Amino acid sequence: MNRKSHSGWTLAAAVVVGSTLFTGCTSKLDPITQADKADVAKGVLAPSLEQAKAIAEEGFIYGLPLVMNYAVMNEFAVNSKSSQFKAPFNQLHNDHQVATPADTAIITPNSDTPYSFLWADLRAEPLVITVPAVSKKRYYAVQMIDGNTYNYGYIGSRATASAPGNYLIAGPDWKGVTPPGIEKVFSSTTPFALTLIRTQLFNPADMPNVEKVQVGYKIQPLSAFLHQPAPPASPKIAFVPATTGGIKANFFEYLSAALEYVPPSADDKEIRSKLASIGVGPGRSFEFKDLSLEHKAVVLLGMKAGDEQVDKFLSSGMKNINGWSVGAFFGDQAFYKGDWLMRASAAKAGLYGNDAAEAMYPITRTDGNGQTLNTGKHNYTLTFPAGKLPPVNAFWSVTMYDGKSQLLIKNPINRYLINSPMLSAMKKNADGSLTLYIQKHSPGKTKESNWLPAPDDTAYLVMRLYWPKTTPPSILPAGAGNWQPPAVVASK
Repeated sequence: MNRKSHSGWTLAAAVVVGSTLFTGCTSKLDPITQADKADVAKGVLAPSLEQAKAIAEEGFIYGLPLVMNYAVMNEFAVNSKSSQFKAPFNQLHNDHQVATPADTAIITPNSDTPYSFLWADLRAEPLVITVPAVSKKRYYAVQMIDGNTYNYGYIGSRATASAPGNYLIAGPDWKGVTPPGIEKVFSSTTPFALTLIRTQLFNPADMPNVEKVQVGYKIQPLSAFLHQPAPPASPKIAFVPATTGGIKANFFEYLSAALEYVPPSADDKEIRSKLASIGVGPGRSFEFKDLSLEHKAVVLLGMKAGDEQVDKFLSSGMKNINGWSVGAFFGDQAFYKGDWLMRASAAKAGLYGNDAAEAMYPITRTDGNGQTLNTGKHNYTLTFPAGKLPPVNAFWSVTMYDGKSQLLIKNPINRYLINSPMLSAMKKNADGSLTLYIQKHSPGKTKESNWLPAPDDTAYLVMRLYWPKTTPPSILPAGAGNWQPPAVVASK
């Protein structure tokens, strides 16, 4: 999803609205009409066109993270023919490289650390994650994310120190007690959940050392860990196929599919009831092509309005500091408290982001004067004053993305970010400050060590502060800390 989609939704809605004047708007298969009939039979009034638009808007905001997550799950763990496929459920996949422009399933991918991926199917029984002893000098983090995109637990340098240990992840139906040998139990709100493991890479030559750490990450069913017979396997599921590229065209179809594996909660009872009134929900087959022309129009307009709300939150719902948007918008279920707009905005800013205590993510699409970053037309600099580099316990980075797709960009030196492990090879200014050169062409050999290659178009920058310090100077609390990211400046 990106800003470019606004005009597409508006145009499509205008076309279908205009078409109704000539062709009518009936459709026997229209899922909204079918839902209306079921509601009327129960004595419930069917939603008007305006109400359907409002539900589509609210449903888009509620459902965006669920749909994005469902599409990633399909590409990573379900469709073995996908170019993004990692491994089947309950098998750990270790990447022995950092993300590149070829990685397109997750927007704003982290290219700082090699990843290990686990898509867990927790229906039959819990899984045990075993981590090795990891050097205190090497940051690592095990982030657990459920189908609601809630971060439901952490293991790693910050959360559990560097000692080895066994940890249990359980689905929503597991009611057991903590087994012997287990340090802690983490509970997912959904039966399918993602675990992301980030292992710090100091430099390209360090990859063999990262691989040695990754070998120590182990996954096994609880029954195997306890040396007990395994419970019956859960039935195989014929998942509705989904791709990240198909989200816009199939949004509510994907949402119905995703909700099949997201148990309802007190937080989302109201919005799920509204979605059911337009034919969206578990066990329902919402097909946009089957909608009447009028319903197509209001659904498109509702999605557009929802997307605009998300963009507005990202531009004004966080603290603007020197052109950077700074806030804390990733967390667990208790953190969100049913704030679907914050959750959707978090997903669009960068799906699967960390809690603020684990990482902070200042983001920007503008320079310090509020002008859109367009590296196709301008060169920019980002200068950290002497002694004022990002304050972290682990490391920091600044990553460049295409402004429209939010994906990494190809460039002649295959550099997608600048991070603190690169400092020793970079040149500082005479006053001790550090300047990054943000532009599409090399700033020249003498400055190339400080060059962050940029697209020939609009740009999106994400700063990452891993394990941010909590004592001054600090970026925490989010938006109110006494360390502030410096402005991106257009070169004269």
